[in-house]
Amino acid sequence: MNRVIVLDTGVLGMATNPNATSEAEAVRRWLEDITDQGDMIIIPDIADYELRRKYIRNHNLKGLRKLKSLILNTNYLSLSTPVMRTAAQLWAQTRLQGKPTADDEVLDGDVILAAQVYHLDVEEDVSVIVATTNVKHLEWFVDARKWTDI
Repeated sequence: MNRVIVLDTGVLGMATNPNATSEAEAVRRWLEDITDQGDMIIIPDIADYELRRKYIRNHNLKGLRKLKSLILNTNYLSLSTPVMRTAAQLWAQTRLQGKPTADDEVLDGDVILAAQVYHLDVEEDVSVIVATTNVKHLEWFVDARKWTDI
């Protein structure tokens, strides 16, 4: 394994977009290419949750099927109590530093995703990168890069 690539919600949404947009096709080709190169793709529970709720609300059955298929064909990273406790710590620390990643009243997916990455069990020489469409907040915690830069 060369690298571990963790998909953020935006990238996951493009990869499972049931419409044949050029962006969706580009992300799917990119995922195939990096997998062929030996990288491991991981879908974190929080990204699944954020995207799945939108597909359900919009009655997007094709999107849900594509999401299910992608999850079955990649690695899935479940949430756990230690992850959520780390996320709470990160959430509080960013606010104490005056750098909130989201409004205080919303569930902060970025800190939960970062906490999931912190708890990944990978060998020391394997790099973990979060593939995202917006590095702004994630880069405070983890190696986050725009998917097109990976």
